[in-house]
Order: sequence, then C-alpha cells, then structure tokens
Amino acid sequence: MQLPTDRRGWVKLAAVAVAAIAAFMLIKRALPDFDAQDVLEDISGKLGAWTYAIVAVLAFLETGAFVGLVAPGETFVVLAGAVAGQGETSVVLTIGIVWFAAFMGDTVSYVLGEKLGRDFILEHGHRVRITRERFAQVERYFDSHGGKTILIGRFIGLVRALAPFIAGSSGMRYRAMAPYSILGTGLWATAFVLLGYFASKNIDAVLSNSEHVLLAFAIIVGLIVGAIVAVRFLREPENRDKVERWMQQRRGFRSILALGKSVSPQARFLAQRVTPGDLGLELTSALAALAVGSYLFIALGMLVHDQPGATVTDQALIDFCARITTDWLTSLSKVVTALGTTPAVLVATLAAAVWLGLRRHWLELVVLLVGAALILIGTPIAKEIVDRPRPDGALVDAGGPSYPSGHASHSIIYVWIALMISVRAKVGLTRGTAIVVAGIALAAAIGLSRVYLRVHYLSDVTGGWAFGVTVYALLAAVAVLVSYFRQDGQRVD
Repeated sequence: MQLPTDRRGWVKLAAVAVAAIAAFMLIKRALPDFDAQDVLEDISGKLGAWTYAIVAVLAFLETGAFVGLVAPGETFVVLAGAVAGQGETSVVLTIGIVWFAAFMGDTVSYVLGEKLGRDFILEHGHRVRITRERFAQVERYFDSHGGKTILIGRFIGLVRALAPFIAGSSGMRYRAMAPYSILGTGLWATAFVLLGYFASKNIDAVLSNSEHVLLAFAIIVGLIVGAIVAVRFLREPENRDKVERWMQQRRGFRSILALGKSVSPQARFLAQRVTPGDLGLELTSALAALAVGSYLFIALGMLVHDQPGATVTDQALIDFCARITTDWLTSLSKVVTALGTTPAVLVATLAAAVWLGLRRHWLELVVLLVGAALILIGTPIAKEIVDRPRPDGALVDAGGPSYPSGHASHSIIYVWIALMISVRAKVGLTRGTAIVVAGIALAAAIGLSRVYLRVHYLSDVTGGWAFGVTVYALLAAVAVLVSYFRQDGQRVD
C-alpha cells in the first residue's frame, strides 16, 4: 500500500474509492440475478492445474522483471487462492509455488542489481515505468529501513518491485538479503492465497451482505491509514513531546503512557531485529528457516495423509534406486543409515553436550539437548498422526508408519552439532564452513540411504529433515531472544 504524499493525491484516492463502491452497487442493482459463484466455478474449471504455472510465472515476474510496477501481482495470487477454494487445486501447494516463485524473482532482481547497477535501471527503466523519482523514493526507503525494506516492502507495490534490485546495486550481501526475502515472500504468498481461498468459500455470503462488508472494509482501511499517518506524525521528536505532555495532563492517559514506556525497550528490540546487524540477521535467519521447515513439514504431511501412495518424485527415485542396486552399495547404505538410529544420535548428542559444558556454553547446550529431545519424542507422534504406509520391497527390516522419516529428522542433530562446533570452536571461516558442509552431507547421506533401502519415500525423508530444521530453528530464535534480554539485564545491573 502506498499512501499519497499531498492533498491532491488524497483527493484522487478518495474519488477512486467512492467510484469503485458506486460502480459495485450499480452493478448489483442492475444485475440482481448475477451468480458470482457460478462464474467463479466456471473460471476455476477452465484454469484447473494451469493455475500453478500461471501464478508461478506472474509471481516470479513481479520482481524478477519489474512487472509489479505495471500490473500488481496480488490480483492473480488472490484468484489462484480462489481456484483452490473451489477444489480445482491444492491451497497448500499454491502457497508453496507462489512463495518459491516470488523468492526466485527477488533473487534474480538482486543479481541484476548487483551486475548491472543503478545506472542501467535509470537509463532503461522507463520501459517498465521506473522513473528517477520512483527509484529515488525506494532508495530513500531502503537507506532508512535497511533489511526490513525487503520484508515489509513486499506489501508495498513500488517498494516490492525495486527493493531486491536496490539491495544488489547497493552492495548488500545476498546472505543478508535472502532471509528477509524468504520471510516476506512467505507472508505475502500465504496472505493473498488464503484471502482468495476463504473469499471463494463464502462468496455468496459476502455478496449478499455487501453493505456490511463495505462498512467493515472502510473501517479496516481507515484504521490502517490512521496508523500510518500516526506513525509519520510521531516520527518527529517535537510531535512526540507534544503528545506526551498532552497525556501527562490527563489522568486517564497517564497509566497508558507509563505502560508504553515500560515496554518500549522490548518493542525497540523487536523492531531492530528486522534491520541489518549481526543479531538482527541471526534472528531473521532463524525465523526464515522456521518458516520454510514448518511449511514443508506440514504441507508434505497433509499431502501424504490424503494420498498415502508414492508421489511422482517418490516413484522416480525408487525406480532409479532399483536400477543402481548393488551388494556393496547396499552394505554401505546400511552403515550410513545406522548413524541415524536413536542410539547413534544419543551418543553424538551427549559427546557434544559434554564439549559445550566444558566450554561453559550453557545456552547452546540447552538448545542441543531440548532440540534432540523434541525430535526424538515428536517424530513418533507425527508418524502416528499421518499414519502413512511404508514402501514395498524394503531391503532392511523397518516397522511403523513411514512419515516423517525418523532417521532423517535425527540427522539434523548432526547439522546442529556441526554448526555449534564451527561457531564456538573458533576454527576459522574455511574450516568452519567445511565442518557445516560435512554435517549437511552426513544428514543428506542418512536420509537418502533410507530411500535406497526402500524403507522410506523421498517425501518421508524431506518431511523428516523439515521437522528437524523446524525444531532447531524455533529453539535458535528463542535462544537469540533469551541471550539478548539476559545481556540487557546484566547491563542494567
């Protein structure tokens, strides 16, 4: 949403809003027998599975080719959600496709900004309605807000289309930009797909109570505009002083003012966590991993619960493993898969816990142990909930449901241990990177060994990895917050 900056702009906005409402009411009176539900069902039936491809392309081009400056991408994303609401497509899969495509669009835009620079876009940007004024406006926003421009700007048309390009042209590191993009595109995709999904489920009720809907919409817009105007007003120190003096003079507002001052340090901390800086990037990265991990775990669980057979990808990998099966590879896979058993990960966890304890890294020690416990306890519970049968033709004995793979979820413990060693052992960037890569490679080998041995589908293994990542990402985010507030308390003392 981009608010006008002068009185003329506000008048235009109000006129457009009034015209839109008037047009809607006239159409409703002129066509009383118009059935929006039938129209939506007809559109959904014609689009069908093509919706996935179309919405992916448009979500990618939104930032990847600056199309968002010409045609806002939310329109078809909402329509894609509506198609899912009619049962023609999967709402969970639609969210994932939009999310991934939008993130890739941000990535391409970033690379273009890094390679071409701002001079290129200023010279050729007029072809996609990028003027110097519009580009400068987003640059100022980026300079003021840094990383959160990528996150919050995803919901502001002009900023969304240009922010990744400016991040690249300004020299911002990709690994610093990516977590904000993952969170922003995930929230954007989820919000607008679900908006279309739930609206299509209740379209008749919405249209039959249009007056109430318009009133509610007007109230919501009014609150949003009021909040933005208030933020702009309070941004100036003298305005904040005026408001504070006014509240101090009125007994009923003194307690509110005192409460606001008491929570302002915490609120300031949360706001700073989505701005550049080491701690902000740590928390944002953890939240990005949490978002991706939890989505994959839940989405795959829903998919295989409804359709427990092999997916297309599952079957393709099973067929490939059948073609490469040899005695020596089977023996090797049995050794690798043993590293994902409960006894093996318990030994590794206890050894790492002792190492962390001797070095007095208590917070990391707690995260390691709690994470391992949650994975070991949570995986069997998830298996019972989804209750997916295992593949046929297993090369080793395995019992119980298939999703998620316990070995795969256990393997993430090795990744976390590797990450802790690389950070706390002070081994240097090169060795630290090698240790983390080794941990990831071990987790990948353990998971894929389960597919080779025909005891899990690839989707089971992916779900197991996702569950492990979700657990440790959540605990990492909590640890960052605890560490900050603990250090803040020590500074106060």
